[in-house]
Amino acid sequence: MEQDTTNGAKTELIYGLNDRPPLRETLFAALQHLLAIFVAIITPPLIIAGALKLDVETTSFLVSMALFASGVSTFIQCRRIGCIGTGLLCIQGTSFSFIGPIISAGMSGGLPVVFGACMAASTVEMLVSRVLKYTRRIITPLVSGIVVTLIGMSLIKVGITACGGGEAAKADGSLGSLRHVGLAALVLVLIIAFNRSANRYLRMSSIVIGLAIGYAVAWYMGIVDFSSVQSYGGFNIPVPFKYGLSFDWSAFVALGLVYLITAIEAYGDITANSLISGEPVEGKTFVKRASGGILADGFNSMLAGAFSSFPNSIFAQNNGMIQLTGVASRYVGYYIAGFLVLLGLFPAVGLVFSLMPEPVLGGATLLMFGTVASAGIRIIASQEIDRKATLVMALSFSLGLSVELVPEILSQLPDTLRSIFASGITTGGVTAILANALIRIKE
Repeated sequence: MEQDTTNGAKTELIYGLNDRPPLRETLFAALQHLLAIFVAIITPPLIIAGALKLDVETTSFLVSMALFASGVSTFIQCRRIGCIGTGLLCIQGTSFSFIGPIISAGMSGGLPVVFGACMAASTVEMLVSRVLKYTRRIITPLVSGIVVTLIGMSLIKVGITACGGGEAAKADGSLGSLRHVGLAALVLVLIIAFNRSANRYLRMSSIVIGLAIGYAVAWYMGIVDFSSVQSYGGFNIPVPFKYGLSFDWSAFVALGLVYLITAIEAYGDITANSLISGEPVEGKTFVKRASGGILADGFNSMLAGAFSSFPNSIFAQNNGMIQLTGVASRYVGYYIAGFLVLLGLFPAVGLVFSLMPEPVLGGATLLMFGTVASAGIRIIASQEIDRKATLVMALSFSLGLSVELVPEILSQLPDTLRSIFASGITTGGVTAILANALIRIKE
């Protein structure tokens, strides 16, 4: 059926926002969404655990809690509890944007600092949800595009290290060996090949298929070691504050900036979701949805931190899935949330993925991180690039990439300042905000 939106556009939907599809169709739509988001949810904890050299048991638990937290967060977004949530078929999952600052925080203070900073800094996004119209004047599309591009560029370093064998290979001198790079290249080529398929199911499953084949090849090569796991049974009980909490100002500032950008991105995702779902994209109803969705983004990230998971954000790829299936019913979101919670409660899921060799994961994440950077470039390209925009970009990219490429440039600064500006995302992002606000050019 066709549903009118308030701005005159029409969207073809089989089931609208408040329709209840039959169980079989609901489950099918939910599984398609799950297929699109599963790898994206488990990848950040795997990357972070690899960079921080965490053991298999801890890595497995972090993966499980990422699934659990994403399920709870998705339910809150779809259900809308009080003023928290969008009430749309809005899926949340672990965000790639925070990986860089989290690794930096983990290197300096371990998991207690990571979860303490993630929870404390989430208040930034919750505050933005209350003053959204003012924030959007400061964080313009140009600033957002610059920060998103920097996030992708700085993560490429993490991805290529994983392709070479990861931190363990760096330590034993085997980084970049032919078998590591060859395995990563196989996964990368497979994902690209399946992504180009005319079959929509193969295209949607390209990353899952690439990782599965890469995992199988790695096992055949003798790279996967299952002997480190004592048991695949049991039940994961979410334990609040399992690894403790600690606070660090530098981690708070770095993560707070990313939360600020994430809030603006969430606004765009909610707008797109509303439009696709045949719902208003202006007026009181939309403003309530947008502010509630951004508030939930921050609240859910705080909740995730309490249960030993990393910040959550709204997944844009699920908007495409709504278009593909023609199902915008928020009741589908309840089933997606239920599947994610169930997957998170069984440790076998986390254990299987925690044993995945880094080159296999690296082959997929290298492409994902490049996609993040290209998304930022698209945001920038959608704006008029005048002299001011050129100067803002030049300053932001120069300073942001400088501290990533030559971190020794900060060696003479006090420890606190060095910790804050060691992240190219923070340095480039702060530069972009200040330059965009202060540079004035008379044409």
